[in-house]
Amino acid sequence: MIIAILKEITSGEHRVSAIPATVKIMVKKGMIVKVEAGAGEGSHISDNDYKDAGADIVSDRRSLLADADLVLKVAPALDEEISFFKDGSTYVSLFQTTKHLNQVKKFSEKNMSAFSMDNIPRTTMAQSMDALSSQSNISGYKAVLMGATHLSVYMPLLMTAAGTIPPAKVLILGAGVAGLQAIATAKRLGAQVESFDVRPVVKEQVESLGAKFIEVDANEDDGVGEGGYAKETTEDYKKRQQELIKKHIAKSDMVVTTALIPGKPAPILIPKHMVDVMKSGAVIMDLAAENGGNCELTIPGEVVTHNGVIIDGTLNLPSTMPVHASQLYAKNIVSFVNHLCPEGEINMNLDDEIISGALFTHNGEITHEPTKEALETILKPNA
Repeated sequence: MIIAILKEITSGEHRVSAIPATVKIMVKKGMIVKVEAGAGEGSHISDNDYKDAGADIVSDRRSLLADADLVLKVAPALDEEISFFKDGSTYVSLFQTTKHLNQVKKFSEKNMSAFSMDNIPRTTMAQSMDALSSQSNISGYKAVLMGATHLSVYMPLLMTAAGTIPPAKVLILGAGVAGLQAIATAKRLGAQVESFDVRPVVKEQVESLGAKFIEVDANEDDGVGEGGYAKETTEDYKKRQQELIKKHIAKSDMVVTTALIPGKPAPILIPKHMVDVMKSGAVIMDLAAENGGNCELTIPGEVVTHNGVIIDGTLNLPSTMPVHASQLYAKNIVSFVNHLCPEGEINMNLDDEIISGALFTHNGEITHEPTKEALETILKPNA
């Protein structure tokens, strides 16, 4: 079986889907690994590093993909890449299937089996394949560092001969993987940290990191979705949530927002009227910018200022730390490949919850129900 590792061509993407250590694992299983020339440059991995691990280096993308049985990527494949894929081949990458519907259709038309690392079930067995967690961890860490550079105040408490400097007040909205890492990083920098999440179950984790947990009195299951993800809450809950957040956001020097709902636009947690009560010089780091943002004023991919408040909508923070981001993602990918190919060849066991959960097209069909529904919704007006 031939595996292709592509050089990412999406703007700003510096990660790679395999590192020499994971290439060795695949080669040892009898797989032929072909790496596009320069694929590891963004992560400071040379073609010779891949050669030493047992991979073949191929300079022509078209010929590489014409032979590949399994294509491994980081960013969603672009149309020009999909056009080169072999009909009936298999594809794996990070992929928001309800967002990239045009590419989903193209995979289906080429009779490909396509898997999204975004859709890996959050189960104990799939923990080593959980790319969302590994990359979110990096996002939470980098967001606080970037936020600190925007601030015009110190993060820690300082007692000096010239007077005492109070610690910065940091508010983290969402205590998933990114949020918890943001809490830990802000605490290491000496900030006073508070955190809010719709899931009461995360309170213990927040407090174990030294942060204060802010909570809205509500039904225990109000914001808890399947697999530990957050879900949409009731209108009454949202009203009380906004009142509580507004109270705390007015005192904050930095706010890091991390709230995402799978397959849907990011919920607005910070409308304009809340930004208006923030201190001039305060910072919002919006980690949900890729899906529209948790702040009403976020512009994805840009840093803007409103009444002195800096709102940072930088996209793809993991790619700003490509060495470790690639290392973690490549290990997630090779764990999935080992699961999909236990004997060195693809075993499409659709009864396996990990395989069926991550699969979104197979045998010309769209197999992921939310994606199928999203596509049908778009097509209805033209029917």
